Amino acid sequence: MKEYTFREVIAQAMSEEMRKDESIFLMGEEVAEYNGAYKASKGMLDEFGAKRVIDTPIAELGFSGIAIGAAMNGNRPIVEYMTFNFALVGIDQIINNAAKIRQMSGGQWNCPIVFRGPTGSAGQLGATHSQALESWFANCPGLKVVVPSNPYDAKGLLKSAIQDNDPVIFMESEQMYGDKMEIPEEEYYIPIGKADIKREGTDVTLVSFGKIMKMAMQAAEDLEKEGISVEVIDLRTVRPLDYDTILKSVKKTNRLVILEEAWPLGSISTEITYMVQQKAFDYLDAPIKRITTPDAPAPYSAPLFAEWFPKLEKVKEEIKNALYIKA
Repeated sequence: MKEYTFREVIAQAMSEEMRKDESIFLMGEEVAEYNGAYKASKGMLDEFGAKRVIDTPIAELGFSGIAIGAAMNGNRPIVEYMTFNFALVGIDQIINNAAKIRQMSGGQWNCPIVFRGPTGSAGQLGATHSQALESWFANCPGLKVVVPSNPYDAKGLLKSAIQDNDPVIFMESEQMYGDKMEIPEEEYYIPIGKADIKREGTDVTLVSFGKIMKMAMQAAEDLEKEGISVEVIDLRTVRPLDYDTILKSVKKTNRLVILEEAWPLGSISTEITYMVQQKAFDYLDAPIKRITTPDAPAPYSAPLFAEWFPKLEKVKEEIKNALYIKA
């Protein structure tokens, strides 16, 4: 085991797969000469050359389309967006081409491609650069959507995404690139579509994913000191969703709280809430609690942003509410 940062394991995962398969290449803004906007492709240009690590113009619609065409013709591209907010410029290519070509061609073409980059807020970046768009992409059949919460998971999931024969949306966070973790020296893969129980508990189930998992884990740790046992589930993948792991946990704890950095309407937490009440209603001893951002764009002002973003105390309060404990 050796300690690496999130950005380092992203580069490792891509490089390890590229060494095995010459059809894999990386393209995006500043991925080559600059080593990536967040240094997540550091050293890759030197190793693989300009034909496989490609700097693109600021034209997401164009280079997304080029990559999708390449994937349909036997390559396995990795497309980096400087932020998934910029992917909205190329979303027509992702939704109307990458996600649908297998079905629309009757299986004649598939599209093995990874679209990766940061999602969600990262401080004072303004409303247009602070959007959590996981549920947008997860709403589209034909796409897989992966949102890791730590370096170990990120490496194993990205390697699986690169080998997948379908388009995968791989969402990171600017605020996680410096996170460090011990990583095995031997190669490993983590399957897409399988949630992970990060902490076992008996009183209430807390479900989350992505960088806000840190808050979920902190809430569980704090409440343990008060005698409350919280089971924490990291979804890892939001499409396909691992309903079985969630349902099994809810049937054990009889209570569910969902924490998500996203707007409430049409969120991943909304889908989970529906599925749990549909398949485990008789096991619930309290209404399901959902914690999201307010239904408003992210403010730029630091004090306003602090009010907008979900708070640790709110998470603990909702867990206690699910247990009918006065906070």
